[in-house]
Amino acid sequence: MTDLFDALTLARMQFAFTVSFHFIFPSFSIGLASYLAVLEGLWLKTGRALYLDLFRYWLKIFAIAFAMGVVSGIVMSYQFGTNWAVFSDKAGPVIGPLMAYEVLTAFFLEAGFLGVMLFGMNRVGKGLHFAATLMVAFGTFVSAFWILSVNSWMQTPTGFEIGANGQFLPGPSWAAIVFNPSFPYRLVHTVLAAYITTAFVVGGVGAWHLLKDRSNPYARKMFAMAMGMAATAVPAQIAAGDLHGLNTLEHQPAKVMAMEGHYRSHATGAPLILFGLPDSAAQTVRYAVQIPKASSLILKHDPNAPLAGLDTVPRADQPPVGIVFWSFRVMVGIGFAMLGLGLWAALARLRGRLYDWPWLHRAAVALSPAGFVAVIAGWVTTEVGRQPWVIYGLLRTKDAASPLDAPAVAASLLAFVVVYFAVFGFGVWYILHLMKDPPHAHESGVPAADVAPIRTAGITPGPASALGGGADKPEDE
Repeated sequence: MTDLFDALTLARMQFAFTVSFHFIFPSFSIGLASYLAVLEGLWLKTGRALYLDLFRYWLKIFAIAFAMGVVSGIVMSYQFGTNWAVFSDKAGPVIGPLMAYEVLTAFFLEAGFLGVMLFGMNRVGKGLHFAATLMVAFGTFVSAFWILSVNSWMQTPTGFEIGANGQFLPGPSWAAIVFNPSFPYRLVHTVLAAYITTAFVVGGVGAWHLLKDRSNPYARKMFAMAMGMAATAVPAQIAAGDLHGLNTLEHQPAKVMAMEGHYRSHATGAPLILFGLPDSAAQTVRYAVQIPKASSLILKHDPNAPLAGLDTVPRADQPPVGIVFWSFRVMVGIGFAMLGLGLWAALARLRGRLYDWPWLHRAAVALSPAGFVAVIAGWVTTEVGRQPWVIYGLLRTKDAASPLDAPAVAASLLAFVVVYFAVFGFGVWYILHLMKDPPHAHESGVPAADVAPIRTAGITPGPASALGGGADKPEDE
């Protein structure tokens, strides 16, 4: 491995591997924590044990995913001192306090209430337990807030001063650092992605059990709630992504040029390249399939608007176009597939056939892991697209690495690969094992006549809802 890659490349590969592995778990636990809060709130409001059974079912899965997210995050953070010591030294006065705020607020909030949430159902009052669940859900959002603020500052740095020793120092206003230009867009886009990822996992599990027994009340409720979220959140995500893209065009134009595959500038009407093979050596996209003027229409809202290309960017400052070009298309393609499933489910709901179309359920099962692929593809687009900078326009990645030998970095990378796939692979397998069986009435330990199997005859469709609408009920219920 050391014969093929230098220490810098190996360090980048190690960070990419560990952060990709880590990103999987928060993208699930953020949305799942909120889903648990919704389930417990519905149980308290309606008294239906079905919601409590679902809460206990998903609580076990949340505990495992949350633990794996914490462990993988701690391991990842050590690389700032081992492989990226120069970056830590130069940017530490800015990013250090932000990451400390994440620990002092989000992590302590989650840790303080997680035990009550996991083990306190029969030890504290219902109101206090629900408050603990809300605090855990809020803590996952606060954690995302600070981490994304750090990342966004590295993408669009503002509010800093350069010290005599070349360090980035905070300016007079921390608000300018925290709420940097790309942060609001990135926060909304990422949190929505977490909710959508969770919705498709929950929907996939519900669909899996509907294919086995379409009268199962738990499967029906999970599927209805998840598809309601898909039908509402995915269009919102597409709109948020469009706004995020316009913000990126303003502050990181080279990234958008790479995403679009625009090696050359267009004086009028830039085309939208759907597919092709980027060739950075020749500065062209070979075999391009494109829609005339569509890129100008999307990015400038004017089909005849001019768009600059990578021919305006020095070769040394251009990102790796091939990776960014294709990762962006994977993300967008999955997003529109999710939109299609959400609209399909909405049509099934309107026709009263949400639980009767097996191909809809099969599609939901097939797309259940799609959210994870989309968030990783989006992360690759964001991070690779800002290269060759670690702090955009100010500090190059090659100048931020520690002075390490390639064999040392290669050894730790191999160790990470082996340990991660062994430990986290087992964790993922166990989560899938838990999902294989549907929830049962004994999950809550409370008698529940309202979760008896639903007859397939005499069913009156219930109203659709993004959160609680869904499980059709017998007419005599």
